Amino acid sequence: MSEHADVLIVGGGPVGALAALRLARQGRSVMLLEARAKDAEVRDARALALSWHSRRLLEEAGAWPADLPATAIDTVHVSQQGSCGRTRLDREDLDLPHLGAVVDYPALVAGLGGVLEQAGVQVRWQCRVTAVKSLSQYACAEVETPDGRLLLTGSLLVLAEGGALAETLPGIRRLTHDYHQCAVLAEVETELPPQGVAYERFAHDGPFALLPHGERYMLVWTRSQADAERLAAADEAVLRGELQQAFGERQGRILSVGPRATFPLALRQASQVASGRVALIGNAAQTMHPVAAQGLNLGLRDAVGLADALEGGADAGDARALKRYAASRKLDSRAVVGFTHGLIKLFEGHHPLMNRLRGVGMTALDTLPALRRKFAGHLVFGVRG
Repeated sequence: MSEHADVLIVGGGPVGALAALRLARQGRSVMLLEARAKDAEVRDARALALSWHSRRLLEEAGAWPADLPATAIDTVHVSQQGSCGRTRLDREDLDLPHLGAVVDYPALVAGLGGVLEQAGVQVRWQCRVTAVKSLSQYACAEVETPDGRLLLTGSLLVLAEGGALAETLPGIRRLTHDYHQCAVLAEVETELPPQGVAYERFAHDGPFALLPHGERYMLVWTRSQADAERLAAADEAVLRGELQQAFGERQGRILSVGPRATFPLALRQASQVASGRVALIGNAAQTMHPVAAQGLNLGLRDAVGLADALEGGADAGDARALKRYAASRKLDSRAVVGFTHGLIKLFEGHHPLMNRLRGVGMTALDTLPALRRKFAGHLVFGVRG
């Protein structure tokens, strides 16, 4: 059996949901395909650092409920271990209420189902897509459901999942770089409360972020695979001691470290974001290192860019519209991916001369207001031509 919609979207996370909401607002019939069950608990340890711009995009689409637990980021403090120089970005630099907010991934996803239903988006839960194909007049997805296999068709098919399906499409290759690293996640309690300050610290053993998370912090620490496994299994005191040594006394003593989770880190970027009647957004288009917390923010801008490119067109899969989408996202995507990858390479070594040069660069960025505002604007709003 087959069913048809103007737009099929594979992946019901924040990026896929935002695209569905924006496209449904244009009067299109949208079907969103999500592998998990509707009422299944979302098990994900991540806390997301969303820019103020990303929060506004979700709010405008009705996907940021007023009661969503979120912690504001007003200041970002960037430094390196064992050397002078730092950069401090403040909300006043951009005249914004906040630079961003930290929200738990499960909390953000939990409310999306109801919002999608209210917007008229048909959500097919427990729907696993096994193959996609683009034909001249429509795209199709082969799916497995608890009731059997289905063939679904749409004028446009949007991939907002992990990216594996994109590799089966003509003309698309995924460029991959394995960092041979893992991110260690844990909630951290410090002697002093966060007060809206997020820290990005380039430590000797790997960069880490401390994100305000209620009255505590969420730690995201890049470590070698062996180190990550060791810290995940170690006594709390071991991680607490290593973090205190790398971070110093900025927030007083580190009082506790909660349960830990790890996930591997790799850079994956699609060679193009459209193939026939299929478009790629979010992790299907690019997956990057968590340094600078740009991944989800970039993906949400993909969703909006796709909807904007399709605005007013009768055929959702029109080749000219998808060409506009690809052109509109090229600069932002390449700049942000290059920036995050470059940061990892820039701070890999700890030679005294390199430490000093990096410190001079951070001090220059901190003391030149116009440059600092430009840099902060790119982090919050993306890179726009």
